[in-house]
Parts: sequence; structure tokens; C-alpha cells
Amino acid sequence: MPERIVFLGSKPVGYRCLAYLLEKSGELDIEVCAVRTRLRREFGGNSDLAVLAEAHNIPLLQDLNDLPECDIIYSVQHHELLKKEHIAKAKIAVNLHLAPLPEYRGCNQFSFAIMDDAREFGATIHEIDTRIDHGALLFEKRFSVPENCWVRDLYELTFEAGISLFMETLPDLVAGNYTRTPQEELLARRPSSLHFRDEIQQLKQVDLALGTTHLEKVIRATAMPGFEPPYAFIGGKKVYFSPEQE
Repeated sequence: MPERIVFLGSKPVGYRCLAYLLEKSGELDIEVCAVRTRLRREFGGNSDLAVLAEAHNIPLLQDLNDLPECDIIYSVQHHELLKKEHIAKAKIAVNLHLAPLPEYRGCNQFSFAIMDDAREFGATIHEIDTRIDHGALLFEKRFSVPENCWVRDLYELTFEAGISLFMETLPDLVAGNYTRTPQEELLARRPSSLHFRDEIQQLKQVDLALGTTHLEKVIRATAMPGFEPPYAFIGGKKVYFSPEQE
């Protein structure tokens, strides 16, 4: 019997990973038995996982409570936290997180890494528990952050690292060839943070009293195409800061 996988995801990285699962289904003896997604239009119209799933006659889940029994739940940029009863539907539930752990749990990890002057970043595949990006590490890929890196560049580097990690480790994940490393064991040598979705709005509001060096860093950290640019209030007016367009 093939290993049954439920895929939960969105955005271009989720689309690429689902497409790879489908491409390798015969070779790895796997079956994608259900997909749950939502379309993120700010990432463009060529990454609709629902269209991909429907083209392969894969059922689309409207609710997490509809999760079928399966071998693996694989999450890639899924928008909801799983509860115990959801995780229990699979032998293992895993998440591809586009950041190193436990350093950057949660959202907008690229922006906060730039604000922190992080020298190393990466992607992580970890086991899912009921807390945000908290489960044991299974696989990771790390790289050096370029000097004066911009948020879009860090996103693209991590995107490629995440796709590579997903592809390289899929056979081992399916075969059960991995070692669980609880994140608690890493805290002695790695820092930890957790960021929530609404924190980015506070980060984007520049305090001009902190000077041009701070302003430049905030622009590098938050000026992402498709999203509201960083800004400051000058004379009661909201003034946006954007990089020069090529």
C-alpha cells in the first residue's frame, strides 16, 4: 500500500512542494489523498494549489476536521494551527518552516532576521505539535546571510533552500529515516524568538528619531513587493519609503 499523505499549504513554495509530491508519487510509492489550501493572491496567480489538486482528482478539504486517516500530514505555509485531534489522524505530522529553529518561530521571520543582523538563516522540517513551530527538528538546511541583505533577497534564498530541503529529505521522511531533535536541546547554543502576524505593522512604522542607519535597515527588512511599504508620519501625513525600482 502506498504511503498516504495529506498536504496542507499555500503560496508558491507550497505549490512547488505539492507538484513535487505528485511528480514523485510513483517512484516513492506515495498517494496524496487530500489537500487543504487557500489562495494568497499577493503571491501571484500561478500558485493555486486548488487548481493543481483538482487537475489530479485530489479531494480538497474545507475544514481541518475533515482530515482523513493517513500516514503523513505535510504542512507547507498552511494558515491554521493543528489541534491534537488533527495531528492524531497521521502517524507523523511535519511542517516545512522557512526559517531556522528555534531562532525564528512564527511569522515575518525574514524581516526580523534582518533587523537582528542575523548572520545565518535557513529552512527547517520539524514535527508538528500544538504550539507554533515548536516540534522536534527532523531536517534542516542553513546558509550565511549576505551583507546588507534585503528582505526579498533573503526570502528568495530561503525559498530555494526550503524547496531543496523538501526534495532531498522526502525519501527519508517517507521511509522513516530521521532522528527527532527536541528544540529544547538546542536552546543552550541557539537563541529563540516567536513573532506574530501583526508585529510587522509596528516594525514598518519608522521612528525617524533613530536616524538614517535605522531607517535604512527597516527599509531593507520590510520593503517587500506586493505588500505595504515601510512608512513614517511626517507633518501628520503617512509617507512611504520604497527602494528604487529597477
